Amino acid sequence: MQQLRYAIEIANSGSMNEAAKKLFVSQPSLSNAIKELESELGITIFERTNRGISISAEGMEFLGYARQIIEQTELMENRYTGKKRSPIYFSISTQHYAFVVDAFVNLMKRNDVSEYNFSLRETQTYEIIEDVRTLRSDLGILYINESNYKHMNKLFSDGNLKFTPLFNTDPHLYVRTGHPLAHKEIITQNDIVPFPYITFEQGENNSLHFSEEMLSFSQIEKNIKVNDRATLTNLLMGTDCYTVGTGILASDLNGDGLKTIPFESNEVFTVGWIAHKDRRPSVMASKYIEILNDLVSGSYFDLNHFLL
Repeated sequence: MQQLRYAIEIANSGSMNEAAKKLFVSQPSLSNAIKELESELGITIFERTNRGISISAEGMEFLGYARQIIEQTELMENRYTGKKRSPIYFSISTQHYAFVVDAFVNLMKRNDVSEYNFSLRETQTYEIIEDVRTLRSDLGILYINESNYKHMNKLFSDGNLKFTPLFNTDPHLYVRTGHPLAHKEIITQNDIVPFPYITFEQGENNSLHFSEEMLSFSQIEKNIKVNDRATLTNLLMGTDCYTVGTGILASDLNGDGLKTIPFESNEVFTVGWIAHKDRRPSVMASKYIEILNDLVSGSYFDLNHFLL
């Protein structure tokens, strides 16, 4: 059991040294414990290189089982011995969606455990896939469409990931309420030509397949790249910039200064979540998915914007 806990902490930390610090053991002792475990099972859990460690394909499968064993053991100990359960871990990696944060807030309000360690990472599209593939995150939230689904599905297949749809939507323009286009009922590509387009930086993987914005325009004269949603929101509120997204606004988080307008397009986008096929969703992940489904079902969104 101790070896299982060691392996899980290394996977969570992404580093043997960091895991050793959190476990209060020496790095050589931790490394030897994992080598003994790998030798006993006849598998390689962590591949070691000059750049650090990575989880092997068989290691991902093993960690999926290990997490289930630890979770069930802690439940049994708590039930029969009254032993305090260790903190619950839950991590999400996501594109920059306000509704994801809103669901996370609801999860925290409904959570009745005394100790937990949650992580919410708004990050680049490729990193979302990598986080879930390497078990750094339980869930990843992103979209697929006709333009990128072949490429994305290959990445999902290669990473042993499953994509589960949440909802379908048409692309929408996000602008401030006082924007020159705010009065329009539908936006065309000609309408947006004079205005700056804000997009999220995708780092080294700056491919159209990884673009977070639901539409890529061939001729854009004014483009601003940002790394976080707060910066994007401030730019939208203070200028005549625009961006493209799902059409969802979380009023409690964004205030009333923004509005969304449908964009003239034949494409439909599917927003959903990915998880590792070899890892059964934890109790906390299941609760979060349930909250997302409740929000999508109509208690939160304007269903006229969606093809459910």
